[in-house]
Amino acid sequence: MSSLKILWVDDEIELLKPHILFLERKNYNVTSCSNGSDAIDLVDENNFDIVFLDENMPGISGLETLLEIKQLKANLPIVMITKSEEEYIMEEAIGSKIADYLIKPVNPNQILLSLKKNLDHSRLVSEKTSSNYQQEFRKISMDLVIANTYEEWITLYKKLVHWELELENISDSGMLSILEGQKQEANNHFFKFIKKNYEDFLTSNDKPTFSNTLFKDYVVPELNKEQGVLWVIVDNLRYDQYRILEPIINNHYKKETEYSYFSILPTATQYARNAIFSGLMPLEMEKLYPNYWKNDTDQGGMNLFENEFLTEQIKRLGLNIKHEYYKITSLKNGKELAESYNGTKQNDLTAVVYNFVDMLSHSKTEMEVIKELAADDKAYRSLTLSWFKNSPLFDIIQKAQKLGQKLIITTDHGTINCKNPTKVIGDKNISSNLRYKTGRSLSYQDKDVYAAKNPKDIFLPTIAMNSPFIFAKEDLFFAYPNNFNHFVNYYKNTYQHGGISLEEVIIPCAIYSPK
Repeated sequence: MSSLKILWVDDEIELLKPHILFLERKNYNVTSCSNGSDAIDLVDENNFDIVFLDENMPGISGLETLLEIKQLKANLPIVMITKSEEEYIMEEAIGSKIADYLIKPVNPNQILLSLKKNLDHSRLVSEKTSSNYQQEFRKISMDLVIANTYEEWITLYKKLVHWELELENISDSGMLSILEGQKQEANNHFFKFIKKNYEDFLTSNDKPTFSNTLFKDYVVPELNKEQGVLWVIVDNLRYDQYRILEPIINNHYKKETEYSYFSILPTATQYARNAIFSGLMPLEMEKLYPNYWKNDTDQGGMNLFENEFLTEQIKRLGLNIKHEYYKITSLKNGKELAESYNGTKQNDLTAVVYNFVDMLSHSKTEMEVIKELAADDKAYRSLTLSWFKNSPLFDIIQKAQKLGQKLIITTDHGTINCKNPTKVIGDKNISSNLRYKTGRSLSYQDKDVYAAKNPKDIFLPTIAMNSPFIFAKEDLFFAYPNNFNHFVNYYKNTYQHGGISLEEVIIPCAIYSPK
């Protein structure tokens, strides 16, 4: 590898000869000059890897030289070196995007550390991250085999997401492939865990918070008369997507608590989100509110009565609060709410359902350009982040912060990138979702599904006699034998929900207070 090229600019450059010799012995190529004008010319004519720049020089000052160099080569790292510890000089330099700031007298090891930090940073981080994951790999593999409680699965899933986000930022693609294999194995074991325990969880005292108790468990304790709450439900927001939005939110809010809860089955909007707002399981909704509940085979929108469900739950819990509910399904809706958001100041609770991520996952199925932009989980996260930073939702969150409102951000279920088909057969009234099915005369691969032959056992309505629910495991999706190849080619590598995977079931709910 060729030696890295350094430009060192200082009006007392002769006094720095020992430092320069030290760096040259470390195989760095150092060019020196004594004033800003020469430095600007040298940068224009050469390709340096980094510049060490004295702040206090006669003629063109260090800060002026810095600005000129940045105009020539905006991405060239510049380390400012100064005798002064005055705050305004530091602020000027940092505002001009310096790479580092050193106070004279500097010793050779400080210089070396700055070089490592700025020039070897990616390589060192990559090597350390790979090494750390290799050490953790064996423990994760053992833990996922013996995980036997919902708390252990939450911890394991968070750990896998942590390493996925760490490894995708380094150059070692081999490590990321190993992690992908580990995630697949984890989903295999998680499916068995849910299949074994789900029915018991629904009637047990020792169970995770599910969709139907989310409001009571996490939202109600935050309601008080002194401080309003903005409760945002982003449809389809997986835990990994939430993690990459979090740094943006942290600029305006301070996180108090982060929970992980379980979506009910099916992990689909009409079931999970209606359960959130009603505080009831689907079977209870059908029984108590037949005018609000629709089954898979019914016509019309499935989530048209969320505000009514929420109002009834608030009454049932005996809460004396003022609330408003908004559902955002378009850019226009979002902008209108952002512009008028100050009108929510008197609310104890403002509930906002935001549908963009759901629309993104559906668009990936239907539009080639979105398939290209969200080809894998990393790209899907990146697209979600880009949307959020420029969305009316982010404007709404900032308005809420200025009003002094608390923020609760959550979702109804996640999604999984479906890779493999499993065959299913049923009559013409079989439900259309690719990750779960209900209907008469279902024929399926037993090993690929969790089958609830009596839906009432897991608090689901029965749409007809002998109509079980089946839920696909891991990254499978249901395909009909008729026109099988066309169906598989169309839906393979699309984001779907409704089945059983860590990504769909274990989802975030975070509580923030305004900064």
